[in-house]
Amino acid sequence: MSDFLPLGHKRAICYSGFRDGQSPDARVFPSKDEIASDFRLLQGDWDALRLYACDTHCERVLEVISEQGFDFKVMLGAYLAAELSNPNCPWGGQHPEDVLEQNRQENLREVERAVTLANRYPNIIDVVSAGNEATVDWTDHLVAPESVVNYVEYLQRHIVQPVTFCENYVPWLGKLDRLAGQVDLISIHSYPVWEYKTIDEAMAYTRENYAAVCRRHPGKQVIITEAGWATASNGRGIPPENVSEFCQKRYLDELRKWSADDGILIYLFEAFDENWKGSEHPLEPEKHWGLYRANRQPKLAVC
Repeated sequence: MSDFLPLGHKRAICYSGFRDGQSPDARVFPSKDEIASDFRLLQGDWDALRLYACDTHCERVLEVISEQGFDFKVMLGAYLAAELSNPNCPWGGQHPEDVLEQNRQENLREVERAVTLANRYPNIIDVVSAGNEATVDWTDHLVAPESVVNYVEYLQRHIVQPVTFCENYVPWLGKLDRLAGQVDLISIHSYPVWEYKTIDEAMAYTRENYAAVCRRHPGKQVIITEAGWATASNGRGIPPENVSEFCQKRYLDELRKWSADDGILIYLFEAFDENWKGSEHPLEPEKHWGLYRANRQPKLAVC
């Protein structure tokens, strides 16, 4: 673990620019013109973006910021594919051993790409994550905590930015104790609406998630790299009566006030709806977390 000054408060948001007909799975990525158009919507309201993978989308985002002078800092993410099968994943976490071995090799290359990009854009990238939701019990891309420690150590040896790992708050309360000691800061996710909390319960629940991790790891900076509220649901995992644009606006307004008042760095989830995610059902909740719809029309939370 390296010594870094704590990351300061920024108006931060998670960004994936995939429009209808595009997705990382299909390897159809937004163009640089489309990314620049998104940034013209976001500039002025946001200081920092979080990215999820060192792929073509990420490279184009960094090129657009660098070439066109957009004033965003970036949390770079290395996406880790499954290195272990996970029978606890409800939507399918079993993988043949040859696929798992291919994933282990690809994960090494992904971390190496993160090093290359972090060193190429040191004035834009201010923190690097060694993965996203890869150790929680329900993930379909399960990676052993010991492997994540190794990826974190590799990044720390090769880049100047602080290194973290982004995960649901629960594993940070015990399972990831060794990893917590290795990372430069801890990044947690809190989604009250996925845990059947109402909007009246939501903010207190997120505060307690955060406080619990802080108590477990005193002296370590804890930031929130995902917190948000869906605006539609077909009932899969989220009761439809718990989601609306009004609920999203209330929760995000409360998050932003807490972040500013207490100096807690929070990346809101997320900038734009992504219709490629989840099932084919149009009200699939995975599709509906954006402050803007997929067609870039603003929701109530933008106002």
